[in-house]
Amino acid sequence: MPLNKACVGRQYPPATTNVTLDAIQSYARAYNDLNSAFFDQSRPGGVVAPPMFGVTVIWDAIMKIVMDSDLQADLIRLVHGEQDMEFLNPIHPGDLITAAAKIISIETKATGETMTVELNAANQKGQPVQKALFIAFIRGARNREAAASEPRAIEPDRGEPIFSVAQTIDKDQTYRYAEASGDRNPIHVDETIAKMAGLPGIIVHGLCTMAFTSKVAIDNLCAGDPTRLKRLRVRFSRPVLPGQTITTKIWADGERNGRKVFAYETFNPDGQAVIKGGIAEVAP
Repeated sequence: MPLNKACVGRQYPPATTNVTLDAIQSYARAYNDLNSAFFDQSRPGGVVAPPMFGVTVIWDAIMKIVMDSDLQADLIRLVHGEQDMEFLNPIHPGDLITAAAKIISIETKATGETMTVELNAANQKGQPVQKALFIAFIRGARNREAAASEPRAIEPDRGEPIFSVAQTIDKDQTYRYAEASGDRNPIHVDETIAKMAGLPGIIVHGLCTMAFTSKVAIDNLCAGDPTRLKRLRVRFSRPVLPGQTITTKIWADGERNGRKVFAYETFNPDGQAVIKGGIAEVAP
């Protein structure tokens, strides 16, 4: 059954999250990031949340959409296609974050459907902390002719990257990330259900892979300061499996609105891209 396009434009009641120090630190550990900014309460300004921690405060808002019976989403065929996140102000322990979601488009493709959700989150002072686009792909019936008819993006030849960083995904990464993020989709923790969905087995959350790349950006482009990372955008092109080593390559890509812009892609051990079209924007 196709998605109900009458839901385009629908806004959902906001979801509110009380941010705790434990939640911040559990999220950082869930993607293997021990940056002192997330743990050292004596540092100037105190602890801040990892930029990607913002997914935890928008997750309930996303769930209100995908669980909306009017939408008619087939959850077993739903995968995360793209994510674009702007980090507008740091999140701190004790913050009360309110996030609201709106469906802004549903599009039919040759191989399935895409749904784009806009999310905006603000703290108790009314300061915006995050703006995000969550793009889901609902896979249609397998059709090689339809897949071949979809236009493929031509990736530019960027030459040699300025950085290339390898990271190994732990065997238990998906279980830890599911608990810390709130994303308990069974394809990430139940091998039987993952195979029922047509996957090779349990796959790593796309947002977990994205969090790994945020660590690469913060460590190598932001001198370890997470508040300098202002935007990440990715397209998830292939599943990552627990135990794999992923390699992120970064290229300088000019400036935009006073920020340095970097392009990046992330590859699995076979050299296949798992993230394409990555963008990181960094404040001076």
